[in-house]
Amino acid sequence: QVQLVESGGGLVQPGGSLRLSCVASGFRFSDYSMSWYRQAPGKERELVALITNAGGTFHTDAVKGRFTISRANAKNTVYLQMSSLKPEDTAVYCCYVRHMGTKYWGQGTQVTVSP
Repeated sequence: QVQLVESGGGLVQPGGSLRLSCVASGFRFSDYSMSWYRQAPGKERELVALITNAGGTFHTDAVKGRFTISRANAKNTVYLQMSSLKPEDTAVYCCYVRHMGTKYWGQGTQVTVSP
């Protein structure tokens, strides 16, 4: 079955950096686009970044120039490199894949940006 397991979250000061990882299993990873979403308290879940199976990327305006999504197909892993973090980046970050018409989410990893 499809599984997505995130790691790398934590507490960081404003201006700091973190790298999130999401290890996928249960499907042919290299064939699928992968995404990172986040949900802050009291807010709706929002798309942060997406990477296609061909390596094309999209980053939402709020993180453009600060976050970078990448993938390592040999490791079945998608990454989110986050730098110049701001308090408003505080959220639970989840990775996502749509496989055979079904949406799958990881359990999420908490990112907290605070002095």
